[in-house]
Amino acid sequence: MPVLIRMPEISAGTESAAIAGWMVSVGDTLAPDDAIADIETDKATIEYAVEEGGTVAGFLAEIGDTVAVGTPIAVLAGDGESAADALAAAGSGADAGNTAAGSANARASVDDSVTDTTVPAVATATAASPEASCAAETSCSTGDGSRGETAPSVADPGDHIRRFASPIARRLARERGLDIAAITGTGPGGRIVRRDVEGALDSAQASTAAAPVAAGPAATAPAAASVSAPEREGVTRIPHTGMRRAIARRLTESKTTVPHYYLKADVRVDALLELRKQVNAANSETKISVNDFIMKAVAGALVEVPEANAIWTDDATERFDSVDIAVAVSIDAGLLTPVVRGVEQLSISALSGTIRELADRARDGKLRQHELEGGSFSVSNLGMYGVEEFAAIINPPHSGILAVGTASPRPVVTDSGIESATVMTVTLSADHRVMDGALAATWLAAFKRRVENPLTLLV
Repeated sequence: MPVLIRMPEISAGTESAAIAGWMVSVGDTLAPDDAIADIETDKATIEYAVEEGGTVAGFLAEIGDTVAVGTPIAVLAGDGESAADALAAAGSGADAGNTAAGSANARASVDDSVTDTTVPAVATATAASPEASCAAETSCSTGDGSRGETAPSVADPGDHIRRFASPIARRLARERGLDIAAITGTGPGGRIVRRDVEGALDSAQASTAAAPVAAGPAATAPAAASVSAPEREGVTRIPHTGMRRAIARRLTESKTTVPHYYLKADVRVDALLELRKQVNAANSETKISVNDFIMKAVAGALVEVPEANAIWTDDATERFDSVDIAVAVSIDAGLLTPVVRGVEQLSISALSGTIRELADRARDGKLRQHELEGGSFSVSNLGMYGVEEFAAIINPPHSGILAVGTASPRPVVTDSGIESATVMTVTLSADHRVMDGALAATWLAAFKRRVENPLTLLV
């Protein structure tokens, strides 16, 4: 019996997510808990594992598609079941799932390298018949054009004509603002391939350029309408990713709905740097960073000032017993903030290993959703880039974020006169709904005291 793999609800309230990549190919056998796809959510790209095993019969969504939660995205065949039978049997279930989810994003096309002997198109139950198989083709379609016209698309239940296209062709058409249904396919069985999209784009651009001479400005409208935006010399358009849109949305929400205010402090770190040097000399396996000590100092200050270890909700201020801190990690696609749990209970070496492991998996796109949720506080360190100081935007629902600048030699006035010291500037961005000025100042003083007396961070 076939198994329909549906787009999961990665986190509460999620309505859709994107297929970032398939981790398997048609014909691969999966066991329960094996990963099948990378799913791009608002916060990260995470691995999605199947709950039931089976053999991959076909994919119902393409890489890059944004799919509503609950919509079928893949079909697994059961023991002794062929891919054709599984796809045919799953067709009605997929159509029903798409209707219920209200999505038109699922796709029955598969990778160009997959032959139709293994993956026929998902259509009606008649697709299981020998006539509907595409064994003679080299790219997936439903056989000849006449049969394809009678099989409604899983992605477009209301369509009467199925437009078969390779994933790259669909992506190019989407990026260029072209209507895939208006393009004539030259691939096997009328399949739309990359050269067809590029040809349609060239034709649209040529028509736009020629129309003013031939028929005046009005004639350019149809051709121009199929292109998303005019190309401008010297300008490269980079389409927004789901993560980039999410970052923009969340930070805009934070700055417009969270009452930020800022406190700054200069912290001497000579003793901390000397202690770090001694610790690393004694422990060659794990190299402790300055940021590891900063995280421990933040946790210690939150333990000393528990009123700051809290977040604002509509009904109440929620105060936490454990200190869970998010650490900002820069990746190619943007910024992630994995959460380190129970920082106050971790040794400095255990904390260092945890942060390093989370950062590595963040850059590899291997974080799990729960590792991006929770906590009350964040740390963002740009000191390694030579930034003297900056103010960070609070990461909702956290009530504070500490922006850490570089440690540099500066003149310092002491009781004995002026001397040179290594000083680091930190800026606390606080949510005034949770932390009033006096509370935030108390917390910042506790943080500074720990950094300037770093032995307290090891006990």
